[in-house]
Amino acid sequence: MDGVQPDCSVARAWATVRAHLRESAGARLFDQWLKPMTLLPGVDAESVRLALPSAFMTNWVRNHYADRLLQEFRAVLPTVRRVTIETGSATAAAAPAILTVDSLPAAVEAPVVVADRPPLDPRFTFDRFVVDSSNMVAFNAARALAEPGVPRFSPLFLHSGTGQGKTHLMHAIGAAYLAAVPGARVLLMSAERFMFDFVQALRNRDTHSFKMRLRSADLLLVDDLQFIAGKDSTQEEFFHTINEVMGAGKRLVISADRCQQGLDGVEARITSRLSCGLVADIKAPDLALRRAVLARKLVDMPGAKVPADVLDLLASRITANIRDLEGALNRVVAYAQLTGVEIDLDFAVATLGDVLRGAERRVTIDEIQKAVSAHFELKPVDLVSARRAVVVARPRQIAMYLAKRLTTRSLPEIGRKFGGRDHSTVIHAVRRIEELRDKDREIDTAVRYLLRELEG
Repeated sequence: MDGVQPDCSVARAWATVRAHLRESAGARLFDQWLKPMTLLPGVDAESVRLALPSAFMTNWVRNHYADRLLQEFRAVLPTVRRVTIETGSATAAAAPAILTVDSLPAAVEAPVVVADRPPLDPRFTFDRFVVDSSNMVAFNAARALAEPGVPRFSPLFLHSGTGQGKTHLMHAIGAAYLAAVPGARVLLMSAERFMFDFVQALRNRDTHSFKMRLRSADLLLVDDLQFIAGKDSTQEEFFHTINEVMGAGKRLVISADRCQQGLDGVEARITSRLSCGLVADIKAPDLALRRAVLARKLVDMPGAKVPADVLDLLASRITANIRDLEGALNRVVAYAQLTGVEIDLDFAVATLGDVLRGAERRVTIDEIQKAVSAHFELKPVDLVSARRAVVVARPRQIAMYLAKRLTTRSLPEIGRKFGGRDHSTVIHAVRRIEELRDKDREIDTAVRYLLRELEG
């Protein structure tokens, strides 16, 4: 192989691709990651092999530029069908392990051939998807569509807010179907990628190849349909594509961030086709699901020790979506590992201060006093009175502790809201409740309950 030189047309295309990458990526990123790439011998007008000097660089380029490299080569040389990125050099490179369009991703150490679709994310499988009533229909529908044999329905239209699990289910469908039918052609792409590829095909006057690639798929998954809203020519092609796929009895999965009736700018004939199959929504996760997601996430983080109260804090404060929740946990664990600090509540709050402040619901001291008095069967006026009996004093201290933790009020302000007490009284109350939470289960249980009530 050492004596075989790259096809001259590919070599010329590589020179053009390098120039485009340098212009689009910028000199700094190009010099650090892309410039070291070399064109390997043994290539032809359909297959291109690129090498990088280290496995780390190879993995980075695969993750960030694999699709881009394929598109750049095809824009210059339309005959190119695959690009292999591997570790080695132009003079000594191991034979690549081939990843075809119909196979699952190989391990990161193996060279990857990027063909007609991005690889499925191995993290997104059915067994890693946490199920409850908010997503059960979508989950069961996804499992059913991934089963071999004649599909019970098609298309499957999944919709939910950002970060609620649509993309996870789409990758899981692809992985499960490939596992059941190894020879199947599975194509997963975003609607934005559909539009980009279609425009490229128009420019290259090669729309036939584009159409055949999509319509020959046994399972076609298109994520984030809302991105083609208002793009008339793209919607025209998309309509004919889904018509062909459905007409051939093949599997089609489409997702969007809203229901089909709410897709403004998407043609009615497309939304009508979506309604012909099964429409499944994923609702916002409740507290129990958020907590379960964190517990499942920890299973994949061996060695990470995260106390229950930290998990409770994340689940109660970060309510927008699952993606943000998992990101917060990743951040806490990573910071702890990098600094060698043991994770506790104070560390989590310090690490996620900006995240928690952005996510928190503004709780008032009045709300805290009402919740505490109701829990301990007192009157709100008791908490601001001069009574020192334990049945009143302890709930008052808990209320002060919660006010310090859940509000941005200063210590003097908190003291004034509790009958004009001094800030030192508030400090004593906070410290006392912190001590009691460590050794008094009833106090700790009461505080946890009140935190969930107030933050939910």
